[in-house]
Amino acid sequence: MSRHEHVFLDGPDGRIEVFIEPHANASGIALIAHPHPLFGGTADNKVVTSLAKAFRELGCITLRPSFRGVGGSEGEHDHGVAETEDLLAVHTYARGRFGNALPIYLAGFSFGAYVVTRLALRLTEIADPARRLVLVGTASGFIEGLRRYETVAVPADTIVIHGAKDETVPLSNVLAWAEPMDLPITVVAGADHFFHRRLHLIRDIIQRQWKT
Repeated sequence: MSRHEHVFLDGPDGRIEVFIEPHANASGIALIAHPHPLFGGTADNKVVTSLAKAFRELGCITLRPSFRGVGGSEGEHDHGVAETEDLLAVHTYARGRFGNALPIYLAGFSFGAYVVTRLALRLTEIADPARRLVLVGTASGFIEGLRRYETVAVPADTIVIHGAKDETVPLSNVLAWAEPMDLPITVVAGADHFFHRRLHLIRDIIQRQWKT
């Protein structure tokens, strides 16, 4: 992981901790969301940092916020509703600091992917739509021990990556979500939810699909 900044922003229900990796010649801004806060998800999760590295290699400034109740972020877990507003506050900060000219990219892992789909809708509503989404291990449908995720539709060029042996979010859940949209899913053979021993494939897939 490259040198990063550790900042605190004012959010709707208190401060939001954000890890920022600047880029000297930035061509975009990537906001990356981490997995479920109540099950050990943090901004330092290996899938999240792999996503950040992939976006830095694509020339992006990256921002990895901690969801409410994680690390230095205040507030209580709200099943993705208030978390969407928190990410919107991070987006506002990014625009204020880095300007309006750079495209915004959104990425998320697991619960973070679910929240990112919600944020994408909000950004469209405020006329600053994300240029592209990258979703890994997307929380969708019924997940045992958690809840049912009614994951919203996403643009046709969204990059969706899922493990064939995902034990947390069954592949069938994501296929059922994607089918009405005719949305392609990249399935990684043998990969579990956390992509153990296959993290490098996430970066490879993003790089191969980025300009397609």
